[in-house]
Amino acid sequence: MSRAGEESNRRMLRARDTMDRDYAKALDVPALARVAHVSAVHFTRTFRATFGETPHRYLQRRRVERAMFLLRSGDRSVTDICLEVGFTSLGTFSRTFRDIVGESPTAYRRRGPLADVPTCFAMAWMRPRDDRFG
Repeated sequence: MSRAGEESNRRMLRARDTMDRDYAKALDVPALARVAHVSAVHFTRTFRATFGETPHRYLQRRRVERAMFLLRSGDRSVTDICLEVGFTSLGTFSRTFRDIVGESPTAYRRRGPLADVPTCFAMAWMRPRDDRFG
């Protein structure tokens, strides 16, 4: 890989790390592009080429992953969890959750509490699959 390619990957990783860390904050493409030190258009195109999904979809999936954990590890309301993970609309949260997980947040919660296994196994096993992106 060329030096320019390595630098591009580092910039995309820096932005993805920001999304992983600050998923509940209001993050938009221009702000993430600034983290990566590139234009918004270049950021979106390069992020998708690097990670196989758009920055917006990655952030939505990250938020849903966190919501999946919260739904099955406590008794807080779906609305509280929706707001905690960074969604501002319960309707958008529910629709996105269903698109990614395949069932509603309430149906997912009915599965019961999480199994007592090492976190790394639980995270891999529970990771939502979005078949539209391979």
